[in-house]
Amino acid sequence: MFLDSDLLLSALRALTPILLAALGGAICERAGVFNIGLEGMMLMGCFTAVATSWFTGSAWLGVLAAALAAGAYSLILAVGAVTLRGDAVVLGVAMNLLAVGLTGFLLRTVFGVQGTFDDPSLAGLPLVGGFTPLTYLSWAAVAVAAVLLSRHVWGLRLRGVGEAPDAAATLGVSPVKYKYGAILTSGVLCGLAGAQLALGNVTLFTENMTAGRGWIAVVAVMLGRAAPVGVLLAALLFGLAEAAGFRLQGLGLPQQATDAAPYVVTLGALFLTTARRRRRIRPSGAAS
Repeated sequence: MFLDSDLLLSALRALTPILLAALGGAICERAGVFNIGLEGMMLMGCFTAVATSWFTGSAWLGVLAAALAAGAYSLILAVGAVTLRGDAVVLGVAMNLLAVGLTGFLLRTVFGVQGTFDDPSLAGLPLVGGFTPLTYLSWAAVAVAAVLLSRHVWGLRLRGVGEAPDAAATLGVSPVKYKYGAILTSGVLCGLAGAQLALGNVTLFTENMTAGRGWIAVVAVMLGRAAPVGVLLAALLFGLAEAAGFRLQGLGLPQQATDAAPYVVTLGALFLTTARRRRRIRPSGAAS
């Protein structure tokens, strides 16, 4: 049977990195920063988690280091887009490209290998009920973010900074501080996403192992309209697509075709969302 509980469990495991990164992107979106650097932040988290776990023998130190490293890496976007008022999209693309080259260089420099580092002594995250603790943390983060963004004064101010920064400044709210806070939070969440991918879903590091998951997280933010619950549903859709791809691969389909499943779903979701929005904004007198 194709649709069963194992498929759902696999989907829940697959959605965790996407969900954590997408929550970070949603927070940035609320602050008025379109963060497409999620892929690069995740990749930095992946390498840092593996390197720290291997050197210290502790997966939890790897998780902590990944969160700190990705948070520090996000400062490139914060300084460039907020302080220097550069183009956030250009900066995000540059960060993604830099992360691929930098982690590949560090892989050869630190471990002396090229392509993949896979050591039996590498400590991975423990499983609790079939999931890592980071999976449960991602679900809790959805609830916390939903409350903070919709009911807490911090979330209301963040939304004000994103929609009308000048008006927020006249009320004593610092747009710079809130934007910095949103971007740093996004970096930390992406670091946790990278740690989950490298120490939870698998226990290794391979070059460019995020494989577009950060871009899928950006799409999840768009589909979920930067709302935590909406982002969760969008991430679940992509998690199901990834799990279904692995299941189809087990049934004999070529790996290249099954690997494309999440991206086909992404393109389809974007197409349907764009078509729906166009219908909504079409003038009432326009011809059908």
